[in-house]
Amino acid sequence: MSVTSVPTTPYDDQKPGTSGLRKKVPVFQQAHYVENFVQAIIDCIPDRAGATLVLGGDGRFLNRQVVQTTLKIAAANGFARVLVGQGGLLSTPAASCVIRKHGAIGGIILSASHNPGGPDGDFGIKFNTANGGPAPETVTAAIHARTQALSAYRIVEGPDLDLDTIGETRLGDMTVAVIDPVADYLALMRELIDFDAITRLFAGGFRMRFDAMSAVTGPYAHAILEGVFGAEPGTVLNGTPREDFGGHHPDPNPVHAHDLYALMLSPAAPNLGAASDGDGDRNMIVAPGLFVTPSDSLAILAAQAHLAPGYARGLAGVARSMPTSRALDRVAASLGIPAYETPTGWKFFGNLLDAGLITLCGEESAGTGSNHVREKDGLWAVLIWLNILAVTGKPAQDVVRGHWARFGRDYYTRHDYEEIDSEAAKRLMEGLRAKLATLPGTTFGTLTVAAADDFRYVDPVDGSVTAQQGVRVTFAEDARVVYRLSGTGTAGATLRVYIERYESAPDRLELPVAEVLAPVVAVANELADIAALTGRSEPSVIT
Repeated sequence: MSVTSVPTTPYDDQKPGTSGLRKKVPVFQQAHYVENFVQAIIDCIPDRAGATLVLGGDGRFLNRQVVQTTLKIAAANGFARVLVGQGGLLSTPAASCVIRKHGAIGGIILSASHNPGGPDGDFGIKFNTANGGPAPETVTAAIHARTQALSAYRIVEGPDLDLDTIGETRLGDMTVAVIDPVADYLALMRELIDFDAITRLFAGGFRMRFDAMSAVTGPYAHAILEGVFGAEPGTVLNGTPREDFGGHHPDPNPVHAHDLYALMLSPAAPNLGAASDGDGDRNMIVAPGLFVTPSDSLAILAAQAHLAPGYARGLAGVARSMPTSRALDRVAASLGIPAYETPTGWKFFGNLLDAGLITLCGEESAGTGSNHVREKDGLWAVLIWLNILAVTGKPAQDVVRGHWARFGRDYYTRHDYEEIDSEAAKRLMEGLRAKLATLPGTTFGTLTVAAADDFRYVDPVDGSVTAQQGVRVTFAEDARVVYRLSGTGTAGATLRVYIERYESAPDRLELPVAEVLAPVVAVANELADIAALTGRSEPSVIT
């Protein structure tokens, strides 16, 4: 097969965000758009000649086509071998697992995570480095710079490959190995989780529902929950990956996983409800009659991880993204281990994990993980929950309430204002930053500001500095508001407002969330003048 150098012109919108390049599908369908970005990634991989690359995605619209294109570009650029998931599928945590297990130089993951799919939906491409984690900012900056200087891309001309048959084939001088997307991940889970205890749990009549949201986690959940553990058929809902995710938004929260959420709050609720997102890195946990916030779930897993074989020796430390509630910090204090606060974006956990400073980490946006891979891992979080339930013998709702009784409760909510005008969002954040110095000591209603800042992170491993990561306002009444612009949307801007308040009195642990947080919500809106600046009187989504 011949290698062709195809002349091209740079696009000016190929700057990766917090997790790769995400755009609407029609943007990626522009001539040379995919080829340009893939070539830019590959140009920024040193020592790629003779190396192994991992490739796969969440199965959304364009996934197969971009897999084929990427294979042909990889073959033209000196890679010796590419491991690609059968059907072009690999969940994001499974891709990290495969990179690490096979000593790959990195991986190209095709996903827009929890964003909608289909011809009018979103698509995404990101690069994970040899540690299995998302590329750090130095690498994504280099990729962006390369996209601006690109004048040609190299590609092998030839027919598409069979992605559905496991085995090896040749593409030019490169070997393409189509692998079982579940096998390596399943083997890793067996090392971490007490499979025997969970199998006995299901054999004893335990029932759950796992909503794969017509996304990539379906095959993994079928294989593990129903195949290995023997859960009853029908335990996995929406378990076949679809290019448009069945027309649904594959974000595991009470809004987009409404049917599961409604079931869990009904008299017919099984013992546990769970869900994962488009690429398998997020999770939702619902106990009968009780939604478990991602912040609480992270804290509970940290407190009880020692019950799983992979964490029996305890935790070196824990970390959370800055907007995540402080529930994890309280657990860390009780365990006598360090707790780190990082910017949003899983790549910031990578240095801490690689340095052995932490074992568990998570984000409020339903991402939880550990040192087993360098990505958040939705199904792993569900398996850890099952491990805890199997060993303790307690119902999920009792595990949550027991945690509150011991540590207190961080009432928490997130208000998303989606697709607002970008300039309006910028003015809102600039207005907040301008008043930070004057806020401490100011009283709003029943709340008094204790501290206010624009979060700045200094990496404890390499000393790198990441500034302007969100405005934090902390109140003397043990409440907090965080304002941040999201980097995962593809249209306009998304303002996220995170609101929390801590309660420890026994008679204040099961109050309505909206009631406890109402005074803080009012102050959050007033401080930022959200309605006037965005034109929105209500959030698009409340989680």
